[in-house]
Amino acid sequence: MSALISPPAPAASPSPARITEEAFIARYAGTNAELVDGVVKEQPMPGWLHGMLSLRIGAMILAFVEEHDLGRVMSNDSWVRIRPGSFRGGDVLFVSYARLPKRDAVPEGVHTLAPDLVVEVKSPTDRWGELFTKVGEYLQAGVLVVAIVDPDTRTVSVHRDQGRQHILEEADALTLPDVLPGFSAPVARLFA
Repeated sequence: MSALISPPAPAASPSPARITEEAFIARYAGTNAELVDGVVKEQPMPGWLHGMLSLRIGAMILAFVEEHDLGRVMSNDSWVRIRPGSFRGGDVLFVSYARLPKRDAVPEGVHTLAPDLVVEVKSPTDRWGELFTKVGEYLQAGVLVVAIVDPDTRTVSVHRDQGRQHILEEADALTLPDVLPGFSAPVARLFA
């Protein structure tokens, strides 16, 4: 009688190395990386279209914010602390003077303050499940509105903590009355 030989059980993959917020900031400042529950997630550089769309929407928001003296606008994957041990990099951020008074200096590095608005431009490597996770994390952290610009479908999806996702097509205008009252930008202009 022969004995059955079972194949060896697959080796468990090692847990990813975790680092502290301080170590992450010291090592990854100025890079395209995020920290999610202590694990570094390096992001590929997204390319020209992503950069153009980020700049275009950022310029529209910045012009409006400066004209109405409403707050500050940041870009270039500025880190948002979404919870202890986790930072996400927003493509465009708006922080109102109500959250960070005009008299206060803009903090260097990472700040625990949640912006009023985060805009993410979907990169070629982004998956919708990952983007929806980010949206939820931003909203949980206190961000009031998250907008995702999708160059593939030429749409903008707008998310709020209490409410449904609102998808804007090229014929629509992007308005953000709860964070930027009076702001209106034709969606088609983003992709022109």
